[in-house]
Amino acid sequence: MKRLVVLSVVAIGVLTGGLALYLFWVGSLLNRIATNLEDSADLVGEIDSNAKIIGPGVAHINRIGGVVAGALPLLYGMAEQIVRGVAAPQPSPNLSAPAAAPRTRRSRLHDVGFTPPGSA
Repeated sequence: MKRLVVLSVVAIGVLTGGLALYLFWVGSLLNRIATNLEDSADLVGEIDSNAKIIGPGVAHINRIGGVVAGALPLLYGMAEQIVRGVAAPQPSPNLSAPAAAPRTRRSRLHDVGFTPPGSA
């Protein structure tokens, strides 16, 4: 019977020690989270103060953006007209006229002083 009491006390001690270690670990994690949240709260306050300064400018930008967005259909229509004017079929060339003989293209390399190897 004495051995059963000793084993029970040892088991309770081990469980209590394990629970103490677990609670210490959870407490350290919560302290770290609290520190991060405090830093985050400071950053949020700084962002809020910056946003109060920028706010009126954003309203102006949104107004100008609305004007530009309203002009886009008009610009699109004008671009379509330009494309139609450029893509209109051109009159066919006069086929009765003799075709010009193909010419060789003049190289501009000679203008900069290049001479191909093997030519003198």
